[in-house]
Amino acid sequence: MNINKELNLSKKIIYDITRFTTLDYKDNLSCIVWFISCNMRCQYCYNSNIVLSKEGNYEIKDLFTFLEKRVGLLDAVVLSGGEATMHNLEPICKKIKAMGFKIKLDTNGLNTKLIKTLIDEKYIDYIALDFKATKDKFEEITKTNQYNKFLDTLNFLIDKNFDFEVRTTLHEELLNENDINKIVDTLVSKGYKNSLYIQNFLNVENFANLKESKKVLNKDLLSNKLNIIWRN
Repeated sequence: MNINKELNLSKKIIYDITRFTTLDYKDNLSCIVWFISCNMRCQYCYNSNIVLSKEGNYEIKDLFTFLEKRVGLLDAVVLSGGEATMHNLEPICKKIKAMGFKIKLDTNGLNTKLIKTLIDEKYIDYIALDFKATKDKFEEITKTNQYNKFLDTLNFLIDKNFDFEVRTTLHEELLNENDINKIVDTLVSKGYKNSLYIQNFLNVENFANLKESKKVLNKDLLSNKLNIIWRN
């Protein structure tokens, strides 16, 4: 099939493009592509405008027009959202890679089939996988009952020995020390050996109207089975 037809260049599925970042993909100068829509409704999510958008602000062809001007200037493209894997990423990644960029994917891990394809075709180089919650709190926090789909992706990435990180967003009203330790135990039991990145809740407008928690996590009670790195 013609790649331009596969790409559906006129479809507005991109909410925004961050043109320059040194933070989102370590050791790589990157841009971030924010795709609309998501198959979760996480209580702490502050990207509700992106998640709920029926149409984005940019067409796929706008992305490639931008990237053509960044060849040799940027190292990588970060695909984020929303949830990027709700869209047909295969032809998009194929074209991005053909332009010489690395690709990092931010994902909740629910679309294991697409993630497998992107990795098998060598279209992506790195993944940031969100571990949203423990099994018993997963549906409460994400408003989905797809915990096992997330585990399928986690297992695949570990078995494949793919280059990826796991990250968890912390709001102390939703997750406590015991929950973080359960997440660590799950990762260790699956054979994950990299760091667990914990990113603090940002006190901005979000789905559940959460405010800054009055609870404070006691880091001394956290497991030392994995290296935990705190962000923001």
